[in-house]
Amino acid sequence: MSNLAARVLVAVIAIPLIVAACYFGGPYFFLLTTAIVILAANEFYSLAKAKKIESSAAVGVVSAGLLNAIAYSSGLGAAFDLLILIIAFVLLWELARRRTEKVTGTFENAGATLTGIVYVGLFGSMLTVIRERIGLESVLRSDREAGMFIIAILASIWICDSAAYFVGKATGKHKMSRIVSPNKTWEGGIAGFIFAVAAAVGAKYLAMPDLSLKIAAATGVIVGLFGQAGDFVESMFKRDAGVKDSSNLIPGHGGIFDRFDSLLFSAPLIYLMLKYLG
Repeated sequence: MSNLAARVLVAVIAIPLIVAACYFGGPYFFLLTTAIVILAANEFYSLAKAKKIESSAAVGVVSAGLLNAIAYSSGLGAAFDLLILIIAFVLLWELARRRTEKVTGTFENAGATLTGIVYVGLFGSMLTVIRERIGLESVLRSDREAGMFIIAILASIWICDSAAYFVGKATGKHKMSRIVSPNKTWEGGIAGFIFAVAAAVGAKYLAMPDLSLKIAAATGVIVGLFGQAGDFVESMFKRDAGVKDSSNLIPGHGGIFDRFDSLLFSAPLIYLMLKYLG
């Protein structure tokens, strides 16, 4: 099977399942986000391992999953409380590991462990909070609207990525970064931004009439800017680790971290926007 055929087959199977989990929410969406944060965290620590960094991968993966579970059951405030305990535990765990060994690498190991927990676990849990409308009931006024809002975010990201790719391939001449991601151009990035905003605003009129235009447009702006930035951030880690994909888990698509990097990076910004702008 060719790479293109594998990509199409995976998309045909996965996209309806993801959309259904977003729409119905509750335990279905929780299982989806739990799978994303656990698998993406594991891939993040694999990148660290490729850099010869001895992060506490098991602690990081479990912590990422726990943060999402606590956010789902008790909200983001409880997740932040848990994060405080996790930070203390990670440092004590590193101390226990180093008590009878050399301490060289402590900064790198502890830093990589905590970065994975926050970047993947905490950011991913914010997506769960958005879908469950925890503390956001006045902005996302119904369970259906919350489900459609998450679907709109995903659609905006996919449309943004597609526009950036095709416009960049056809007209792109000015590289954004020859070091981090040499194939991405400013022309493609601008096109991705425009299409992301258009997709988010269009979703408001097509499926979320009660959502304010301000929220819809702001969502598109965040996806267009920070979604693309999230792709660069993950590329930066991969480039440093010397690998092309975070894993080979998804045929033709790389890893979970590859597929959901934009979503993970956008989620906290969208949450804060909803909280303070809604």
